[in-house]
Amino acid sequence: MKLTMVGTGYVGLVSGACFSNTGNDVTCLDVDDDKIALLNDGKCPIYEPGLAELMRRNSGRLVFTTDAQAAYAEAEIIFICVGTQAGPHGSPDLTFVMQAAKDIAEAIEQAPPLPTPRLVVVKSTVPVGTSARVRDIVKSITDMPFHIANNPEFLKEGAAVSDFMRPDRVICGTDSDEAAEVLRDLYDPFVRQGNPIIKMDIRSSEMVKYAANAMLATKISFINEIAILCEHYGADIRAVRDGMCADQRIGRQFLHPGLGYGGSCFPKDIRAVIDMGNSVGFDTKLASAVHAVNEDQRGYFWRKITTHFGQDLTGRTLGFWGIAFKPETDDIREAPALTLMSNALAAGATVRAFDPVATGNLKRERPEITTTDDMYSVLDGCDALVICTEWSEFRQPDFSRMARAMRTPVIFDGRNIYRRATMQRAGFTYYSVGRGPIGDKTARSAATMARSTGA
Repeated sequence: MKLTMVGTGYVGLVSGACFSNTGNDVTCLDVDDDKIALLNDGKCPIYEPGLAELMRRNSGRLVFTTDAQAAYAEAEIIFICVGTQAGPHGSPDLTFVMQAAKDIAEAIEQAPPLPTPRLVVVKSTVPVGTSARVRDIVKSITDMPFHIANNPEFLKEGAAVSDFMRPDRVICGTDSDEAAEVLRDLYDPFVRQGNPIIKMDIRSSEMVKYAANAMLATKISFINEIAILCEHYGADIRAVRDGMCADQRIGRQFLHPGLGYGGSCFPKDIRAVIDMGNSVGFDTKLASAVHAVNEDQRGYFWRKITTHFGQDLTGRTLGFWGIAFKPETDDIREAPALTLMSNALAAGATVRAFDPVATGNLKRERPEITTTDDMYSVLDGCDALVICTEWSEFRQPDFSRMARAMRTPVIFDGRNIYRRATMQRAGFTYYSVGRGPIGDKTARSAATMARSTGA
């Protein structure tokens, strides 16, 4: 099949590369000249394991262009994969989606007709009713026959290629059996292991993405709230989690206490769910609470640092391991590390940071923050290490080398990657999430203060 992906962001690029890998001819269209030039040079603009290799392997079937007319002329299926960032009140900004609909209509109006109607697929995450608006825009401009569909993506950053190649499910929201069969043929190579292609109406398809992300975000906020209770009552969240997750009805995924969710999806999509409720006069109490708990989690963790050192961090140096919102990605959107580093700078501290792949993005967004190319050099003369991302290389470091480099051996572990017993043997004062602190009298008094003040 001949496909066009509108947008070469995370979704469009991964989807286009994966579709080309099953023999389709894929054109990726974008208005960003620099990005298209980079892609045509064989370079991948985002860090995603396996993506660059997939692009190289399928270079004969994967084309990148800024020429809309050429991209749409022979396309049998057109996927809209443009960004839908949250507006000031949480509602997604659909400007790029609607512009894409207009551009598609104008292009296919001038293009020669195909043997079968084109299929326009909204793959961007959009509120319920958006695909119908796209359909109406296209219809208002051209009489060329086409079908409309919605096909939400469920790609985890850091595992997007494997998620696309072996999806748990494929959701196809369509208004015709013909469109559903086209999508079934397209996705059939990816579901040979037996996972379902689920056909449904378009409005339900649009809601599925929000419902799924809201459920996963709820699990994250839930376990973080339980972790705080564990700290107050002297319980260990790891033991609590093991006992709770042994129940098969609950499972273990997305129940890891930490600094809360970040990235490009969960924060935006939870705010969109709240906004959809507000738009119809419905108070989404649960989604609102999930968002509030997540926002509070970073502040709660920051109070561990100020309880230990005091509010004024002038003269202190904090080293940060991890900038990306999660491992195996360079995405720093809504990353907890940014919030904590901003707090540290505002309190007067000097901040240094290391991340295996995300330092370039931090330099562009926050050039005032010093970054290093070595995880240990961050620690030279530091008063504390703050761990924000659970990269594999942080899990078994040289603790003796760390202690020698630091001014004081203090670790604030926002991802619970170390055992408390290991930290105690290594001589660190250690704070984590949902477990009591260990170390000197300062840590013990901080725990007492947290219980007495509700911090």
